Amino acid sequence: MSCLVIAELENGTPNRPSLATISASLELESTIDLLVFNPDKIDEIKKIKNVKKIYSFKNKIDNLLAEDLVNCLKQIAANYKYIIAPSGTFSKNFIPRLAANLDLQPITDIIKIHDKNTFDRPIYAGNAIATVRSHDKTIMLTVRGTAFQPFAQDGGSAEVELLPDLLEGNHSKFINKEITKSERPELSSAKIIVSGGRGVGSKDNFKIIEELADKLNAAIGASRAAVDAGYISNDYQVGQTGKVVAPELYIAVGISGAIQHLAGMKDSKVIVAINKDEDAPIFQVADYGLVGDLFTTIPEITKEI
Repeated sequence: MSCLVIAELENGTPNRPSLATISASLELESTIDLLVFNPDKIDEIKKIKNVKKIYSFKNKIDNLLAEDLVNCLKQIAANYKYIIAPSGTFSKNFIPRLAANLDLQPITDIIKIHDKNTFDRPIYAGNAIATVRSHDKTIMLTVRGTAFQPFAQDGGSAEVELLPDLLEGNHSKFINKEITKSERPELSSAKIIVSGGRGVGSKDNFKIIEELADKLNAAIGASRAAVDAGYISNDYQVGQTGKVVAPELYIAVGISGAIQHLAGMKDSKVIVAINKDEDAPIFQVADYGLVGDLFTTIPEITKEI
């Protein structure tokens, strides 16, 4: 039995969701293999304990398409009992295609491992937990990064195997991409997140959220209602249809607390809710709640920090 983890990188090394996925994988196998798409910091990645082999490429691969990646993975997937990736937009792109090619049923967003074939995953926006058992010869999983602790990046000495360059398919090609640039921490790995909801009122009013986030060196998040209203781009959306986060501190400002939003942040260690509606559902999950007008309270809090 063997396990292949397809890692996402941040600044050349596995990001927090990938390190959490490694922790989950080691509950299934004592050693694992990694696939990474950037060899620039391969010497650092080699130090991750319990990693036996690292697959990579001669040069960094940018603008990777699912079609091209699946053609590569099909060649090495037969060697593994488990193929695992962090839950997120990247895995949502290629996992269904790979599963269809291999005639497998992926189990997505797992939050607990019972044994080598049985896993828990949330359903109904996290209001229920389904326990699922796989009978596939090769088990394909995605892991919710907030459900497992990130694995330490030291103590290992993995070997490296370079794969042939990916061949571009004939049916699709990369055109361009637009990336939101920010000096603030990345949302999925931030220790502190300040999120704004519909109660913020407008795009201009989101400056209140930004000022507090800058004082706390925090990432900025938003509810779907704020995104749909055009206050901020959907890159910042937290929730069932956005990013799932679990920072040390989550500050929800002007967010009512719909179950779709709670599904994306309720695993945060400390939740602070600020809302003028004392009956808002967000207070049911908050560790600390402040009933008040955000346009008065947030500037005062920012001033005191």
